[in-house]
Amino acid sequence: MKTPTFIDVPDAFAVSYGGLGAEARAWLDGLPRLGGDLLERWDLRPDGPSAHGMASLVLPVLRADGTPAALKLQQLREETAGAATGLRTWRGNGIVRLLDHDEESSSQLLERLDAGRPLSTVADDGRALQILAELMARLTSVPAPEGLRTLSGIAAAMLDQVPRAVPALHDPAERRLVRSCASAVAELAGEPGDRLLHWDLHYDNVLAGEREPWLAIDPEPLAGDPGFELLPALHNRWAEVVASGDVARAVLRRFDLLTEVLGLDRRRATGWTLGRVLQNALWDIEDGNTQLEPAQIAIAQALLGRSAR
Repeated sequence: MKTPTFIDVPDAFAVSYGGLGAEARAWLDGLPRLGGDLLERWDLRPDGPSAHGMASLVLPVLRADGTPAALKLQQLREETAGAATGLRTWRGNGIVRLLDHDEESSSQLLERLDAGRPLSTVADDGRALQILAELMARLTSVPAPEGLRTLSGIAAAMLDQVPRAVPALHDPAERRLVRSCASAVAELAGEPGDRLLHWDLHYDNVLAGEREPWLAIDPEPLAGDPGFELLPALHNRWAEVVASGDVARAVLRRFDLLTEVLGLDRRRATGWTLGRVLQNALWDIEDGNTQLEPAQIAIAQALLGRSAR
């Protein structure tokens, strides 16, 4: 009988991910065997130490022909269920290429990029934001395929949750802010859009590549309006925004650049960006927080302040 192959799971990843509950711990328990099985099935050889983020383990590997690749192992969740569908639809246009996929485990074999050179290593924030915006424009130009989560469904669920969630916030001003975000979403809920969205496009989810200078990674695809994509880019390097001395001006400068490059209607983009603030606020409240994250408040206030003028 052939001896099973196992992979090593870094202790730091096991400790952090294992704290997410019983299902996460069960997935971790099976991860060494799953990784080994995929190495054998896809005829891969490890090619260096693994890396990990908050929710996935990535092993640099070599394919049978010597081509570098990356084996990404992640737990099947609602957010990741459509990742392979999105990557196949984009076909490497502005984003990492999908080379193979195990549907049952949600594992992916991906084109190898330079994990040591994320877009956040570009010192000039204006240049980095321009690169991000141009990638975002390319990705959102693609119609979403059937079967993905929809912004329509997400918006309806958020609006349903607001009346129960808002009372948990201690500050009346924050409760008003969340209700304002909900009102903006309600106005746009009938026009959710049909573009293929990355959903988490920020500087550290863009890596240097050989096929193109910069390529996006780690999509959590859904179908919707490109305005729902902007918040992570507005939040990038938040300390620099604060250090500028005029947070609202810095936020609006970024917002204007993004909407100009993407060719977005700014009223709609404002509404859907407030929708992302609402989504984050609801998640925070669900986690037991009784106040909003300061950066989220500042971004929402900047956008609401302009729209009120």
